[in-house]
Amino acid sequence: MSVWIQAQQLQGEALHQMQSLYGQHFPIEVRHYLSQWIEAQLWDSVDLENPQEEFKAKRMLDSLIQELQKKVEHQVGEDGFLLKIKLGHYATQLKNTYDRCPLELVRCIKHILYTEQRLVREATNASSPGGGMLDSMSQKYQQLNQAFEELRLLTQDTDNDLRKLQHSQEYFIIQYQESLHIQAQLGNLSALPPSDRVLREPALLSKRATMEAWLTREANTLQKYRLDLAEKHQKTLQLLRKQQTTILDDELIQWKRRQQLAGNGGPPEGALDVLQSWCEKLAELICQNRQQIRRAEHLRQQLPIPGPVEELLTELNNTITDIISALVTSTFIIEKHPPQVLKTQTKFAATVRLLVGGKLNVHMNPPQVKATIISEQQAKALLKNENTRNESSGEILNNSSVMEYHQTTGTLSAHFRNMSLKRIKRSDRRGAESVTEEKFTVLFESQFSVGGNELVFQVKTLSLPVVVIVHGSQDNNATATVLWDNAFAEPGRVPFAIPDKVMWPQLCDALNMKYKAEVQSNRGLSEENLVFLAQKAFSSASTSPEDYRSMTMSWSQFNRESLPGRNFTFWQWFDGVIELMKKHLKLHWNDGAILGFVNKQQAQDMLMSKPNGTFLLRFSDSEIGGITIAWVAENPNKAGERMVWNLMPYTTKDFSIRSLADRISDLNHLLFLYPDRPKDEVFSKYYTPPHSKAVDGYVKPQIRQVVPEFATANPDPSSGNPTYMDHAASPSVSHPHIYGIYPPINDSMLDGDGEFDLEDTMDVARHVEELLRRPIENQWSGQQS
Repeated sequence: MSVWIQAQQLQGEALHQMQSLYGQHFPIEVRHYLSQWIEAQLWDSVDLENPQEEFKAKRMLDSLIQELQKKVEHQVGEDGFLLKIKLGHYATQLKNTYDRCPLELVRCIKHILYTEQRLVREATNASSPGGGMLDSMSQKYQQLNQAFEELRLLTQDTDNDLRKLQHSQEYFIIQYQESLHIQAQLGNLSALPPSDRVLREPALLSKRATMEAWLTREANTLQKYRLDLAEKHQKTLQLLRKQQTTILDDELIQWKRRQQLAGNGGPPEGALDVLQSWCEKLAELICQNRQQIRRAEHLRQQLPIPGPVEELLTELNNTITDIISALVTSTFIIEKHPPQVLKTQTKFAATVRLLVGGKLNVHMNPPQVKATIISEQQAKALLKNENTRNESSGEILNNSSVMEYHQTTGTLSAHFRNMSLKRIKRSDRRGAESVTEEKFTVLFESQFSVGGNELVFQVKTLSLPVVVIVHGSQDNNATATVLWDNAFAEPGRVPFAIPDKVMWPQLCDALNMKYKAEVQSNRGLSEENLVFLAQKAFSSASTSPEDYRSMTMSWSQFNRESLPGRNFTFWQWFDGVIELMKKHLKLHWNDGAILGFVNKQQAQDMLMSKPNGTFLLRFSDSEIGGITIAWVAENPNKAGERMVWNLMPYTTKDFSIRSLADRISDLNHLLFLYPDRPKDEVFSKYYTPPHSKAVDGYVKPQIRQVVPEFATANPDPSSGNPTYMDHAASPSVSHPHIYGIYPPINDSMLDGDGEFDLEDTMDVARHVEELLRRPIENQWSGQQS
């Protein structure tokens, strides 16, 4: 069932919310008559932050107009005539509105579809039989909505009480003026003759006494009204603060945590629409109650009555100001973070958003947002409210942006599209810490006023930790720093504190998340794969997962100390596997063709029980980003003896010359992929088709590979016997890696203007220094496997 059919069945507040999505910016009639077409389009494929996607958005706008015009042409009859006019008008209106900004149309429709899906989902969950059937998320949403309804009723109640108080006070003032008039009349009696005075005085005295008694009684009543109202406001503010704490300290913090884990390849953090709607409801209720408290204070000043109300109102005013301040400052967030591995002289983007900006009309005087890069120490000082004004750790170009209001979605955000880190200033490093372990952050700050300069807010927010590099060779180690921080950071930490040791199962979760995301696969790391990694990390021979569950791994073991007998760390080896897989082998991994995480001895044990020609693919233990083929065959030097052979590892350079599938096709002695799958059944769909005939008299050469020990003349293929093609030697056998074309060399010592950059030079020097500190005794003598 389509979303639109379900949306039409919504009731009450949900129906009202759905209807409010539509208007002149996108008429509900267009949604109705093009419902199937709208829901079939790939709106999510358009990146709203990328201006280059505008052409794609323009095509979608044109298609929408064409669909509307088709509907117009098919309308007949009297009712059809009116609909034809209306739809034709909408087609023109949409073209005029979005022709110059087609991305805004995509933003609008994505917002509409997302909100409709949420409303339908919530309604479906709410109507399911039995309260226990609701999942925890739906129950939480239901509790929040119930609290909002309670707050709405309380606010409505205090508003009614305030009106009654105002009417009572106005009548009291009128009566008080009447009492003053009586008092004046009594004062004027002295000027009258005694006989007249005797006649009029008793009545006036009686009237004054009655009036004074009424005024005294009514003053006490007014004071009670004021106290009751103040107490009701106290209750409302307590509930408001509780609701705000739930949304800001639970829901928003969880969203930020999901956002951080998404940096490691976790699931997307989810849209901000629901959070924004909650924050806007909070802002609306806070503003209403703040206005009520101000009106109550005005009434008190208009008619001062001694008592505790003055103190109570001052306290209420301070509380409501604190609440709105917390809401505004907490909802200034980073929707799209800068890249966490940030290379100098490279363009990058970010987006910040104020969730309550539209509700507080901040866009009426759009504020400017400024971005500055600061160090970890400066971030700590900032959170302690120590003076860090004008301090930065580098220079960012194009670091200011004005917040823009998108009326279709109700969002207020600032987009930084062309920032670039010109230079960075390093701090003194601690102990063994390298430049790729030093963390920075991008500080976004702005200032704006609410309510006609009545409240002025200075808002600041910090990006996720950033590691700054000056050369691509530093990317591997910088990624390790980011991965560890994203995976193990605690909410509310002091910047950017992380544990030095973590439990092995925790690290496995982080590695698996990263692997699946980078390889773009639902096939993650199996328990056997994780045991293999544990054996490598801890230099252990145990094959039992239970032996590793209580073990811890330190940061030094992860990416400071080289693996035994190697000149690289655990992370560098694992990251090399990821790079190889995502660039060349992810399709084969998804097919289950690569076992990968198998050592040489395991491969031998597995293959020796299989027929000759059975092979498997495993990652090299000795080379970063290497994969080797192991196969079982006869020993040519000893008749009747079988043995397992291991081909020299392939790397990404080899696969840029010839693919894995084609290399396996070249080696005719490889027959079955372990355990027993014919190799063509697994790899043939990836073979490169044969070259066409000669063009312009030229024959195109082909690159093939051969293992000399297993190459023979190619017999008749129809004989049914295994054939071995005699090919020219392939670079993959000896790995000379000699190529005739050299890429241009970028001098990282020079800045964008060709000037010598001392800071970048020092970074490279530090990087070389770190490499030299590593043990090198096994660097050249280690046997490749």
